[in-house]
Amino acid sequence: MTLDFEPVDDGTGPGEAKANLDLLARLFPDVVVDGTVDIDALRDLLGDDAAPSSAEVFGLRWPGMAEARRLSTLPATGTLLPKPGESVNWDTTRNLVIEGDNLEILRLLRRGYTNKVDVIYIDPPYNTGNDFVYDDKRTTSQAEHETAAGQRDDRGALQAGEGSARAQDRRAGASKHTAWLSMMYPRLLVAHHLLKETGVIIVAIDDTEHARLKLLMDRVFGAENFAANVVWQGSGRNDARFTSAGIDYMLIYAKSRSTLVQRDVRWTEKKEGGAEVTAAARKIWEESGHNPAAATEALQNWWKSAPRDIAKGLGGSRGYKEIDENGRVFARGDLSSPNPRENLMYDLPHPATGLPTRRHVSGWRYSRETMAQKIAEGRILFGEDETVSPRYKRFLDELEDQPIRPVFERDRAAAGLQLRRLLESDAFEYPKDHTVLAKWISAVTESDSDAVVLDFFAGSGSTGHAVMDLNAADGGNRRYILVQLDESVGKDGYGTIADITRERLRRVGKQIVSKRTPDAPDIDTGFRSYHLDSSNVRAWDGTPDQLDLLGAVDNLVAGRTTDDLLVEMMLRLGVDLTTPLETREVAGSTLYNLAGTLFAYFGTDITVERANEVTKVLVAWRDEDRGDADTTVVVRDTGFVDSAAKLNFAAALEQAGFTTVRSI
Repeated sequence: MTLDFEPVDDGTGPGEAKANLDLLARLFPDVVVDGTVDIDALRDLLGDDAAPSSAEVFGLRWPGMAEARRLSTLPATGTLLPKPGESVNWDTTRNLVIEGDNLEILRLLRRGYTNKVDVIYIDPPYNTGNDFVYDDKRTTSQAEHETAAGQRDDRGALQAGEGSARAQDRRAGASKHTAWLSMMYPRLLVAHHLLKETGVIIVAIDDTEHARLKLLMDRVFGAENFAANVVWQGSGRNDARFTSAGIDYMLIYAKSRSTLVQRDVRWTEKKEGGAEVTAAARKIWEESGHNPAAATEALQNWWKSAPRDIAKGLGGSRGYKEIDENGRVFARGDLSSPNPRENLMYDLPHPATGLPTRRHVSGWRYSRETMAQKIAEGRILFGEDETVSPRYKRFLDELEDQPIRPVFERDRAAAGLQLRRLLESDAFEYPKDHTVLAKWISAVTESDSDAVVLDFFAGSGSTGHAVMDLNAADGGNRRYILVQLDESVGKDGYGTIADITRERLRRVGKQIVSKRTPDAPDIDTGFRSYHLDSSNVRAWDGTPDQLDLLGAVDNLVAGRTTDDLLVEMMLRLGVDLTTPLETREVAGSTLYNLAGTLFAYFGTDITVERANEVTKVLVAWRDEDRGDADTTVVVRDTGFVDSAAKLNFAAALEQAGFTTVRSI
C-alpha cells in the first residue's frame, strides 16, 4: 500500500467547476480536451439548439453577471467550527444554526446536502433606501456592501443628506440593482443544487426588487417551474401617496414542477373558522345531552353572535348550523348540476310519496348510480314531499382543507410584539411571522413530518421557530438548517444577530417542552451551533515560518481541536453534520466512529506501537456491527513520527480489509 493516502481536500462536489467539467466529459467526451472545453465542438454536437455566440438572447442581464455565476462554482475554502457551548442538546439534535457568510456556508454544505432539502425559505435583502442591505439580512461586511453599491470609496463611507456635496453620488450608488443581483445569483445557484427534485423554494421580497427577482428565479430555476406569486398584505400607511402599500410577496418555485404534477401534489391549508365552529358544536352537543334538535337550535343561536371572520373563512357561508344524530355539523347543499348532461336528467322518487321530486333544469349533480349510493349513506335530505327539491348533506369536518390562497392579510406588527415578549428585548425589529412561515412550509411539503427546511437569511430565527411549532403540533421530525451572518447588534447583551437567533430558539424550545404532556412524543427542540472560519489546514503562503522545514511539519492551524478537524473532514467528504457519532480514547487521542461507515483519527506522535494499538481498536469496533458498505478511515497526514509508523498502519489496515484510507 502506498504511503500517500488520498487527501480529503482533493475531492470535488456537485456544482463545483471541476465536477461540472467531469460531467460534461462523461456526456460529451469529444468536447473536453486536456481538461479544457472546446466550445465550438460542443456547439456542433448540440446542433440547431445551440445559440451562436453573437445571438441576442432573451432574459435578465447585468454587469458582473458572469463573475457572480463563477462564484457559485468555486469550491469552499473555509470550514465550520463546532460550538457545543452555544448549542442545545448537541448530542441528539438534528437542527443546525450556522453563523457566517451564507455563500461560503452554502458551498460548504453542497457536498453533503445536495438533493436533500425539501423546502428553502429565505427573506433576503430588499435593497431599499440608502442601505444596500435590509436589517438582519446582510451577507458580507458593511464596508464590502457599501463599496459594491457605490456608497464607500477609499476615504470611507460617502456622506448622506442634502447638505452633502456627495449626496447625489450616494443616491445614485444606492439605486443600483447590479450589486444586489450579483449577491443573489450565486446563492440561488447553489441553493438549486441543495433542493430535492420534489423540493420547493420560497423567496420573500417587496416591490423594490420583485420584478428582477422574478426574472432571476426564472433563470436559475426555469420559468416552467414557477409555482406561485403570493401576496401578503400587511398594515398600510395612511399617509401613502398612491396606495396604502404594505405589500410583501413570496415567489415560489419548484425544483421540478412536472414532478410535482406527476405525483398529484396538492398544496392545501385549513379553512379558517372551521375549528371554531367545530369546538362550539362539540360543547353544545354535550350540553344538549346528544339531542340533535336542541343542539341545532343552540348552534343557530351561537351563529348570531359569531365573529364575521369565521363565516368568511368558510366561504362566506353561515350555513353550517345544523347538528345530526351523530353530533356532526352539516349544511344543506345544492344538488343541481352546473352543466346539463343527458345522464343527469332522470327522475328521483320521493321516499314517502314515490313521486318524482322537483328537479333542476340542468339535472342532478350526480349520476343515477352515485345518487343511489349517496341516498344509502344518508347524505340526501328530502323535503316533506316531492314538491321540495332535495338537498345534499355536506359535513363541516369534510371541508377542513382547501387549496391554499395566494393572497392573504396579516398585520406584521404582531410578530414583532411577540418576539419582544419572548426575548424581553427589542433588539430585533421586523421579524417574519413564524405562523405564516409554518403554514406555507406545511403546505408546500404536504405536511411532510420529516421535511428538511433551509433558511440562509435566518434573521431572528423565525423559520426555526416555525419548524418546531409544526413538530409540536403533529409530533413530526422536521429539521431546520439556519444560516445567519455575524452582523453586529450591540444591544441588550446581544453581540450579533446570530446571538439573537440562537437565544430565540432556546426560549421557544423551552416553551414547547414546558407545554408537553407526559404522553406526548419527544420533539427536537435543540440545535447545533457552528461558526464559519478559515480552514483548519494552513494555506501555503511562503512566509518565513513555513520555510522552516522543521516548523512546517504540522500543516494544521494552531489551536484547532480534533473535533474541529472532524467537522472539516465531514464537510469535504459530504457527510451530514448530524450523522450519529461515537468516540473512544485510543493512544492519547480520540477515535471517531460515524455510523460505522467512517472512522477518523487525528492523533499526533504516532509510533509503530501506537499505530498497532489504533488499528486493533479500529478493527474490533468495526467488527462489532459490520455492514456491507465500504468503511473509510481518515487520519492526520502529519500525525506519524516517521514513515515506518505510517507504513505499518497502512499495511495493517489493508490486511484488515479497509480499502479506503484518506488524510487531512
